[in-house]
Amino acid sequence: MSSVVEMRASAIAEVAALPPAKAGRRFATWLGKPTPGYVVLTILLLLYPWVASPFFTFQIGGQSLALGIIALSLAFLAGYGGMVSLAQMTLAGVAGYMVAILGSSNVAVSLNWPWWVVLPLAIAVATLASVLVGAISVRTEGIYTIMITLAIGVAFYYLTQQNYEVFNGFNGFPRVLPPSVFGLYWRDPLPYYYLALGVAALCFGFVLYVRRSTFGIALQGIRDNPRRMRALGFNVTAHRVAAYAVAGLIASLGGILFTWFNGRISPGSIGIGPLINILVIAVLGGVRHPIGPFIGAVVFVLLQNFAIDLVDRERFNMLIGTIFLAIVLFSPDGLLGLWQRLRTHFSARRL
Repeated sequence: MSSVVEMRASAIAEVAALPPAKAGRRFATWLGKPTPGYVVLTILLLLYPWVASPFFTFQIGGQSLALGIIALSLAFLAGYGGMVSLAQMTLAGVAGYMVAILGSSNVAVSLNWPWWVVLPLAIAVATLASVLVGAISVRTEGIYTIMITLAIGVAFYYLTQQNYEVFNGFNGFPRVLPPSVFGLYWRDPLPYYYLALGVAALCFGFVLYVRRSTFGIALQGIRDNPRRMRALGFNVTAHRVAAYAVAGLIASLGGILFTWFNGRISPGSIGIGPLINILVIAVLGGVRHPIGPFIGAVVFVLLQNFAIDLVDRERFNMLIGTIFLAIVLFSPDGLLGLWQRLRTHFSARRL
């Protein structure tokens, strides 16, 4: 592992010494070569709103992208850092509440600051909150990390529910809407979808880059063998806290989009149910690749919207739980892992 990290460090030095054009090409190779599958998927995603109805564009496509970004933050922590956090929806809620409090809504508590001031502050506050969550939880492992992050999420839920001076209590903030920029109202189905798609693409590419960087390689080494990495001179705690900061940044972007999607933010948006849903989405799609959370989000949103035609609304959680258990039992890597296993099986049969 030390030799791998040294090679990656030397690669960074080489990139810094290269002319801008060559450095850009080297940076692109770190993101990975665009495979035909990714090219086709990109074209389909760009064309999707033009063949889908506004309902499918906004309710299915836009919501899936927003939830997928939040689940991506959990997949980054779990897949590359070996840390399962149930506080990612909480961090997304922190960003959403900051947008509501600092921006505009139907509540007098809101400060009505301009959006170009509100958004960076909301992202910064949520990222700082993620660093604090990481500082508390990184010294634990396994079930203890899960319980601590769940406790933090529940504590924030009750704080928002019982505090009326800042969080407006149980009612939360209605009409938290995106601004009109460049003559576009960003909550309309088409603009919102492309906004969410653009943010999702940035987060996806960012995770691909980070996982191949020196920090990402070291983080994966810490995931596999923290004692050895500590013996090699790496600050394990600092790397884990930094991973929480990266995940918090991603979750904050998804939280802002999800708040704009709902048009409101309230304690119900960050309750125990939503916290668990993010875990279900990430595991359902697969946490070993950044595309997995988005696959899980699409499946989850489709079930959420159409499962009522199959089962009663009260039994939706039972349906999701059953599917979740089946995926965990038969494919620990989620739907993406199941797809890869099927491809390998049929490729072997052809040979």
